[in-house]
This record gives sequence, structure tokens and C-alpha cells, in this order.
Amino acid sequence: MNKRELTGLVHAVQLDGQGGCIAVHNLHDAISQASVEKPVWVHLDFSDKSAVAWLSEQELFSDIELEAFVADETRPRLTKGQHGDMLFLRGVNLNPDQSPEDMVAIRLFVKDNLLITCRRRLIRSVQDVLTLLKQNNGPSTISALVDEILNCLTVRMQDVIHLLDEQLDVIEEQVETSAPPYETAALSLYRRQAITLKRYIRPQRDAINQLSQAKLSWLQERQRISFTEIVNDLTRYIEELETSIERANVLHQSMTSQMSEQLNQRMYVMSVVAALFLPLGFLTGLLGVNIGGIPGTDSPIAFTVFVVSLFVLTFSIGAYFRWKKWL
Repeated sequence: MNKRELTGLVHAVQLDGQGGCIAVHNLHDAISQASVEKPVWVHLDFSDKSAVAWLSEQELFSDIELEAFVADETRPRLTKGQHGDMLFLRGVNLNPDQSPEDMVAIRLFVKDNLLITCRRRLIRSVQDVLTLLKQNNGPSTISALVDEILNCLTVRMQDVIHLLDEQLDVIEEQVETSAPPYETAALSLYRRQAITLKRYIRPQRDAINQLSQAKLSWLQERQRISFTEIVNDLTRYIEELETSIERANVLHQSMTSQMSEQLNQRMYVMSVVAALFLPLGFLTGLLGVNIGGIPGTDSPIAFTVFVVSLFVLTFSIGAYFRWKKWL
């Protein structure tokens, strides 16, 4: 299958050993001739059936390995294959109109002088690495190439986590300086984002940690040390996300408490008002019955006396509430 028929091919390059790359036009020959001096990187979109068909023709995977490699849903992990190593990773989703926590999967198959990466949706980290290669400032070996991809994935996570932290700062300031009601939907969204990011970053850290300790023929000592630093960064991100989740919980409790207190105050005022007017309602209702024997019906000043009595009664009840410190 040539390049023209492989519609699922995003790009294929050959590293020149000097930090640059050369576009591959004959993919079959480039892979068969791949060496330490001429390592090859193939990047595929496996949502295209031609990419899956091409992978099955390369005799790099068993049926089970290929099925796992192009599965719709994967968790970050490192798997040893018959002809190479498979690394399943995730990157934050920075595509337009999509949520960062809806992380994009990327799969890497590494074999001495060959790297095959697959994705279903656009992942910016891969484009960053390709840009470095085109600027002659990229990696020169497969080991360094894998390292650069992992570094780019990790750096973009940092930007999203810091932005999440800043958004929580804004909400925290609003809670401290303004009165209810609060916008709880935004807080719930940020909390959900932090939980989802943590869900994927934790196994990714474990997978990279396993990679740094594995004895692999293509892995150089320099990259092994770099992977250890990436593990440390991911551990820090997990701690920051845990802190963000705790902050979101505390802010939610504070919002709920303040809104409940405000509601209680309003209900208290309504209760006091009802208590003030309850005797007045009873008296007016009692004297409003249309039967004989109601006192004052023949007196011209009876209504005035009744109204004044109501005012005195209301004032007395208010004074009593004040004395009891209910007002």
C-alpha cells in the first residue's frame, strides 16, 4: 500500500540525526531501511480504515495486539508486544469547542528505529514535535523522539491545570467579597474537570514510571532520566488536582452554607412578621363576624378605639420581641 492509498496517514518522516527530518515518499522502503542513522516516524489517524489495514499488513502486531492498539477506549499503560513496545497515553483536548478534560488518546508503537503513533482526534503535542523537526531543532533518535512527545503532552497538561487553578481563585474571591446567590454551575464544572484529569494522569504517571524502569533496547539512558522527571511532574500535577478538588469542595460547602444562612434569615424575618400580625388577624377576624352582640356597634368612637388598640398591641409585641432579642 503506497502513501497515496494510505489516506489515514497524517505524516511520515525520517529523522536526519541533526534535529531535522525528511518527508518520506516511499513508506515501505523507508521502514524496511530504517536504521540508527535513519529512524522513521509514522503518524496515523486510525479512524480511517486504511490506517488499520496498513498496520495489519506490517506484521508488527498479533491480532490481539492490533485490536488493543486501535481500540476506541484505552487507559494509559505500557505493554510489551512480540515485535515492539506499545505505549498508550493521553493528552489534554485543546481542540475547538471541546473540553480539556475529555482527553485525547495517543498510542505509540516503538521498535528500535521505528516509531508509529496513532490517534483518532487531533492532538497538538504531536504537531509541536513535528514543528520542532521542521525547524531542525527536534530529536535525532527514536528514544529522544518518544521523550519529546511525552514532554509536550506533559507541558500542555500543566497549562490546563494552572488555568483551572486560576478559575478557582476567581470563584473563591467572589465567595469572599459578594453575597449569595452564587454561580454554582461553574464550580461544579471545574470540579468535574479536575476529577477527570486526575483519573487519566494517575495511570499515565504509572505507565511512564514503568517505562523509565524497563530494560528496552531502544531506550537511552538520557531519556530514562528524562522520563523520571516527567513522572515527578505528573506526580505534582496529581497533587495540584487533589488540592483543586478539595478547594472546590470547600467552596461548594461555603456557598451552600452562606445561601442556607441567607435563606434562614429571610425565613426568620417572615416568621417574626407573621407573629406580629397573628393576634391582629385573630381580633379583626373575630370582630368581623356578622352576628349580634359584637361590642361597640352603637358607639361612634368604637372603630377609633379598636384601631388604636391594635397599634398598641403591635407595639407591645414588638417591644417584647426586642426584649427577648428576637429582633
